[in-house]
Amino acid sequence: MSTPTHQRHSFLTDFRSMSSFGSTTGGGVDRQAATAADGQTRNWFRGLVEGHDFTVRYDQVGNQFTLVELAPGAPYIAIGSHLDSQPFGGRFDGAYGVLAGAHAAMRVKEGLAGRDGAALFNIVVVNWFNEEGCRFKPSMMGSSVFTGKLSAEQVLTTTDPRGVTVREALESIGTIGDFSLDVAAYLEIHIEQGRSLEDDGLSIGLVESTWGANKYEFVVHGEQAHTGATVIADRSDALLGASCLVVAARDIANQFTTDDHMVITSCGEFTVFPNSPVVVANRVTLLVDVRSTDPSVLAAADAELHRRVNEIEESARVKIERGAEHIWAAKAYDAAGLKLAAASAERLGLQYGTVRTRAGHDSTNMKDIVPTIMLFVPSADGISHNEREFTSDEDMLAGVDLLTELAGRLVTGELVRPEPFRP
Repeated sequence: MSTPTHQRHSFLTDFRSMSSFGSTTGGGVDRQAATAADGQTRNWFRGLVEGHDFTVRYDQVGNQFTLVELAPGAPYIAIGSHLDSQPFGGRFDGAYGVLAGAHAAMRVKEGLAGRDGAALFNIVVVNWFNEEGCRFKPSMMGSSVFTGKLSAEQVLTTTDPRGVTVREALESIGTIGDFSLDVAAYLEIHIEQGRSLEDDGLSIGLVESTWGANKYEFVVHGEQAHTGATVIADRSDALLGASCLVVAARDIANQFTTDDHMVITSCGEFTVFPNSPVVVANRVTLLVDVRSTDPSVLAAADAELHRRVNEIEESARVKIERGAEHIWAAKAYDAAGLKLAAASAERLGLQYGTVRTRAGHDSTNMKDIVPTIMLFVPSADGISHNEREFTSDEDMLAGVDLLTELAGRLVTGELVRPEPFRP
């Protein structure tokens, strides 16, 4: 089934307009959470949906809710993702899902016009606050508060590297409020951020489960010294200890990956103090994460990481402090939702397959409280968190078609939880 020309044109025009906010010279975007660029994108999105008679509200941590009333007094089917980005990130990651949700809601609303009583639920399109977790940690912050995994006060007092709190940042862009609502089910569509769909020639990925992920902040403590005058035997080099941790993480990925289960490890946000060319570092902060599809493999790899930490402390003569952590388990998405998504893709004639998500998404939180369907569209060459990130117009439009089909089916009573979730 092809998308009507006016709907194709409308979505693609809006996508290009949205991509102009925080645009970078390399073709990506840089709109970290609650920055001016993020605020501009939020305000543009608000204007877009209010032009289609949506109502826009914000909760206490800046989640942006755009409401479509179809069944007054009823709970909401939520469709969401995020508009914030990584520094010099891609223009598709997150933002595509928010705009796709808005266009799906517009189409469902138009399709139900004049059919009194057909809708059993309302629709809310959600732009979750700080999914990326680069300016403020942890990631998936807004949906974590919505689902009760983090407290609002904990989030509002979190600071960025310059000491600005979340509350101050949200107030500066005017997107903070006190709204709340009942949710009955959740839909999210996202670029795959991998290459399996492209490799298999598929248009749609139906996400069957998350990978488990253990993410840690480490602080490596050493002793500041002169790089020229201090002999090696007298050094306690925090940068050496941190570098050993980076190498250990990669070794662990290689050690625990098998034909049956993959392990992925990464290190990021490396901060060296005092970061002078003639000073041995006295402190390094970094993030280390370990991910796997299998809980027992993840647990074994995680245990090996912490064993290596003890070894590095001795060999590099440093002290390694474990700080904040962000952990989620490998967990399946709603089986009935997966079946409904497959039936909807078949009805539309879309080539699809089942996949797992290695990355975290707001659906990672939402699936724990309501029936949740997560969809992927292909990423060219698997590139993501990069200005060269790309998904074709045809793949984006196919995703909007499927999201519209699913939203319409959920709004009219399929895949309903008896008691909606209230945050």
